Amino acid sequence: MNIKIKYRLKVTLLLLVLQSGITWAQREAQFTQYMYNTTIINPAYAGSRGMTSIFGGYRAQWIGLDGAPSTGAFSIHAPVREDSKVGLGLSFINDRIGPSDLNSISVDFSYKIDFGYGYDNHLSFGLKGTADLYNVDYSKLNIRDDDPRFRYNIEDRFSPNIGAGVYVYGDKYYAGLSIPNFLETKFYEGNSQSIVLDKVSYYVMGGYVFDLSESLRLKPTMLTKVVAGSPLQVDLSTNMIVHDKISFGVAYRWDAAISAMAGFQITDSFFFGYSYDADTKNLGDYNSGSHEIFLRFEIINNRNLGKIMSPRFF
Repeated sequence: MNIKIKYRLKVTLLLLVLQSGITWAQREAQFTQYMYNTTIINPAYAGSRGMTSIFGGYRAQWIGLDGAPSTGAFSIHAPVREDSKVGLGLSFINDRIGPSDLNSISVDFSYKIDFGYGYDNHLSFGLKGTADLYNVDYSKLNIRDDDPRFRYNIEDRFSPNIGAGVYVYGDKYYAGLSIPNFLETKFYEGNSQSIVLDKVSYYVMGGYVFDLSESLRLKPTMLTKVVAGSPLQVDLSTNMIVHDKISFGVAYRWDAAISAMAGFQITDSFFFGYSYDADTKNLGDYNSGSHEIFLRFEIINNRNLGKIMSPRFF
């Protein structure tokens, strides 16, 4: 393909991405390995691991495409005290695409009910409070005409929101339903030009652990996302766990991407993960895929040492 034509196509694609991101964007960042940091989309997950869990991750999407999205995430959650039914969480996300920059800080609260008639089953309810700061620097765009919509930058535009979720889990399974943000936020610039920062999103998730042998486990998961006015998004993934130390698997985002995933339980406290996404649509011709890495650290003491589970999705 001619280099000039390819460059023009990349610029056109970028402008389409920016227009979509500025005028019709949802707040929640996209992660292939969402299962390791579920508090981002479901506050009922806070404290469910029974110990202090700290997560840090970074996603670089559509490598090679100018202005492509990048996301950094940090979270910490834990029960209020050992064996407490109350969990608390705190998370921070920085999401960038082209000239836009969104910083989100969330606080999560959960309350757990034990049930199961002899089995270790739990039902958790959660609430989320979020504060956003949204910025758009139009000077990063090459705008030929003096379009009044892009004359003034958006700086530190504050937007609050609330969310809720339900999460049920045991030793071998989990399922959840959540709405991270109930409020739809709109900004109006210039001649009633609206910039939609957030559309209400509905999440349904689930997963199960199959013990194939003493040293081998199979863990399939599913995440479905519904956003008004957008196509249904379905993520399906399967991981193999070997000797409770090494995990590897594949994922498929319906009509969007395929992924390869790997994880390593470095110590009882540290777990490292990596994934690579390849686009299955035409956009894949103009980028080198997406990379995602994360590190999870958990504070373990003598009481919860026996509760440590194998590398898992919940």
